Amino acid sequence: MTSEVVENELEFYSKAKKYWKAVPATVDGMLGGYGHISSIDINSSRKFLQRFLRDGPNRTGTTRALDCGAGIGRITKRLLLPLFKTVDMVDVTEDFLTKAKSYLGEEGRRVRNYFCCGLQDFSPEPNTYDVIWIQWVIGHLTDNHLSDFLKRCRAGLRPNGIVVIKDNMAQEGVIMDDVDSSVCRDLDVVRKIIRRAGLHLLAEERQENFPDEIYHVYTFAMR
Repeated sequence: MTSEVVENELEFYSKAKKYWKAVPATVDGMLGGYGHISSIDINSSRKFLQRFLRDGPNRTGTTRALDCGAGIGRITKRLLLPLFKTVDMVDVTEDFLTKAKSYLGEEGRRVRNYFCCGLQDFSPEPNTYDVIWIQWVIGHLTDNHLSDFLKRCRAGLRPNGIVVIKDNMAQEGVIMDDVDSSVCRDLDVVRKIIRRAGLHLLAEERQENFPDEIYHVYTFAMR
């Protein structure tokens, strides 16, 4: 549980905000020096997402997506804008959202909203999104805030909509990273938080072809 590793909640959030303020507004900055894995990541995410967008009675729509912890819009640009009519972005770092407006190019006109906000304070508009994509950011929320945020995401979904989490998973327990003020949880802890938020897992997949030295990365779809 994060309560065991996060001693001071206010500090946990303020340190992370300060850390990201100093990070370059580039793809390499967003990926902590691992910019070269971006294409592998996006291609796997596209395959994962497309299984829900295919024809069928419970097909997920393609009208609107929300990119959470969006940074400069790496995922918005390469994954979400090619598949959805409009996208909203939310990130705690204003400079990243400013950079996104040039980084996204012409297609950026289809980004409706740039919300500058921490996810612990953010509420998606109810009944609005077909997909809420949450990648490499859940470690910046305490367990309670993550569970509460996922509940708000559930309310933000349109019929047949899905919430997707893609993130690092620890081997066991919860590990604190003092550098960027985040935690890494194991699979069981993440699944428990998802259940606590009243969401049901639809799919779970381990990312392949990432460098051996980084955490295992898993993608979850839920509604």
